[in-house]
Amino acid sequence: MNENSNFYEIQRFRQWWLWLILIFILGITIYNIIDNHEYFSTGELIASAAVTAIVFILFFMIKLETKIDDLGIQVRFFPFHLQYRYFPWKKIKKVSIRSYSPITEYGGWGLRFGMFGRGKAYNISGNIGLQLVFKDGKKLLIGTQKSVEMKQFLKNKKLTP
Repeated sequence: MNENSNFYEIQRFRQWWLWLILIFILGITIYNIIDNHEYFSTGELIASAAVTAIVFILFFMIKLETKIDDLGIQVRFFPFHLQYRYFPWKKIKKVSIRSYSPITEYGGWGLRFGMFGRGKAYNISGNIGLQLVFKDGKKLLIGTQKSVEMKQFLKNKKLTP
């Protein structure tokens, strides 16, 4: 397949406010290690610093990858999905790009489970996503920052079932 025959998008957590919160937490942890070292054991201080560093690194590593081609849709929320989740067109009943409310519909961003039959959501930021409705009635929303390009790709390829 040549490059023009598929759609690819990669997203990462790069919201300034999220990184501000993470840096603030990292700063508090470092301050507590320096200022309160006599009240805590070395093991507790190391564990505190390690957990904070792991969370910081995890948010830096997380990425949502979406691939769409003639065979179906592949999505991976790395590092939680080491391999792509594959959804062939023959199992998809309906595809649409829609606006949604991350907080009220899914409780935020990330790997989410919606309430009241909304299904799952994989999202990083924003409020626009690719809504999949499967033939078995299950739903999956994949967040996108390239909704115009994705919609045009699906229209040009006539890939909607």
